Amino acid sequence: QVQLVESGGGLVQAGGSLRLSCAASGRIFGTNAMGWYRQAPGKQRESVATITSDGGTNYADSVKGRFTISRDNAKNTVYLRMNSLKPEDTAVYYCKHNVRSYPWATAVDYWGQGTQVTVSS
Repeated sequence: QVQLVESGGGLVQAGGSLRLSCAASGRIFGTNAMGWYRQAPGKQRESVATITSDGGTNYADSVKGRFTISRDNAKNTVYLRMNSLKPEDTAVYYCKHNVRSYPWATAVDYWGQGTQVTVSS
């Protein structure tokens, strides 16, 4: 069993910055991809940024150039640095780790509890 705990959300003025963190704990043999997703009321959850085990990254066009995803494998943690925030970035942000708990087992997606990011004008 794996648990993900997110932190770093909050209220920020447009143009400001936030750094989200998501740490996993539990039975973890290894983690493949990690990612950040967001969802606003009435909207579908969308991928914001992902990072592979090799460090390759992918960003939504809407955040490209403003957000940076990174990972610390020793800490089982994924980060999202959010710069130049806009009101349209307002959403609940969820992290995801694709975790292999045992070397013989398939990897499973685990989700964080979500953290609110609100950007005011």
